[in-house]
Amino acid sequence: MNAVTRVAGAPMIPDSAPFTAPQRAWLNGFLAGLYANAAPASALAPPAPAEDFPWHDPAIELDERLTLAEGRAPARRLMAAMAQLDCGQCGYLCKTYAEALAEGRETSAGLCVPGGKATQRALKALMAEAPKPVAAPAATPAAAPRAMQARFVSATRLTGEASAKDVRHVVIDLDGTGLVYEPGDSLGITARHDPALVAATITALGASGEESVPTPAGPQPLREAFSAVLDIARPLDRTLDLLAGAARDPAEAAALRRLSDGDDGAEPADADLLDLLEAFPSARPSLVDLCASLPALKPRLYSIASSPLADPGRVHLCVGVVAATRRGRARDGIASCHLAYRSEPGALISASVTTSHFRLPTDSAVPIIMIGPGTGIAPFRAFLQHRAATRAKGRAWLFFGDQRSASDFLFGDELVAWQRDGSLSRLSLAWSRDSASKTYVQHRMAEEAADLWRWLQDGAHIYVCGDASRMAKDVDGALRQVAISEGGMDADAARNWIVGLARQNRYQRDVY
Repeated sequence: MNAVTRVAGAPMIPDSAPFTAPQRAWLNGFLAGLYANAAPASALAPPAPAEDFPWHDPAIELDERLTLAEGRAPARRLMAAMAQLDCGQCGYLCKTYAEALAEGRETSAGLCVPGGKATQRALKALMAEAPKPVAAPAATPAAAPRAMQARFVSATRLTGEASAKDVRHVVIDLDGTGLVYEPGDSLGITARHDPALVAATITALGASGEESVPTPAGPQPLREAFSAVLDIARPLDRTLDLLAGAARDPAEAAALRRLSDGDDGAEPADADLLDLLEAFPSARPSLVDLCASLPALKPRLYSIASSPLADPGRVHLCVGVVAATRRGRARDGIASCHLAYRSEPGALISASVTTSHFRLPTDSAVPIIMIGPGTGIAPFRAFLQHRAATRAKGRAWLFFGDQRSASDFLFGDELVAWQRDGSLSRLSLAWSRDSASKTYVQHRMAEEAADLWRWLQDGAHIYVCGDASRMAKDVDGALRQVAISEGGMDADAARNWIVGLARQNRYQRDVY
């Protein structure tokens, strides 16, 4: 019988064991991760069997995901149509959004931002096929994170003047709020809409702004409802359906229905409420019905970029300012522009802490691999601050990328200093505009595949933060290639290996 050896505290499968090389690699990685955070044997209990969601993989195309879910319950088929990123932009996870649609607790099929029109069309088709849900007693809603009035300190520009981006280092004082956080958590900022947008929307409705309208917070004057309670920047498909039903012009009604259905080429694309009112002047439902169709203004979540050990009583953010011109009108990101342009030092900011699954290993000796291009650097600055403050023993490797090294190296001085003092063992940088060939973090991962594989075989935890629609998929694909090229796996084995890492909490993503 083959003896199992032990390396750095974890048992290892010997080469003479009756397993193929890919099987040995998977087992050794599993054992390394298990023993990195092992509980005493007496504390271990058989895990409950987990329901299998084979479609819950962002690298699988929509049609294949739907095929994998055939024959499952309606909620699972709806889940398969989601983008599978659990990014939280819809206010749910993929699974819980699907369940809310299936049970009738949610009526909008257009909330999956990364899935876009393709997901919206698939959801509507599936909902049309399924029997209408039987109304059930309303469940008690989960308690929302506690929002408190914190004080704005500063929003310093991180990017250089030559950068195509405006990224701010935001600092907020939590003194007296009772809010506490850990590295990996997010801060929710509930900001007011741009007053100019509110005024123009009220004018387009032919209203005064003083009309009383229903809102989730109770009756409000229209101006206050549009300013602070209802989201006029992101109308839902139910708002489009309402406008279509109210339109006196048949052509406008048809165009609104095409928008609601997510048809390719339907205009105006990415419309806010003002766009719709200007494009379809015959569509004027009652103010009461219009406000009832709009979603509540939700907090914008930002990954926290600080450790409470490094700056007690304050929280830091890394905020990309969203500002663009579309159809001749300036479009401002609600929270990012509020923080960057409309907040003065000392101003009150409505803030809440959202606890995350995104956590450092409990054993600081466990190696970590962090992949966070652009503003995805935020939680990793928090991780590194925390590890420096606690003198963590384990190795840390960061993959960071952006457009240009001279203007977009966010927190560059700090990262170099952490590398110098050993808090950061390795720093791999990717600049997409510094040469003719664009280099992204997934390219650096491919170049470093052998070392990445060795770290993972040593039990490393891997973390990904940033763009959900492109970067997260590319990084996931790069990890699979590492398993194939270095671990000798085929595509199916590589997928199962990734799933195994995630189930051990060794592969965590904070994507948006």
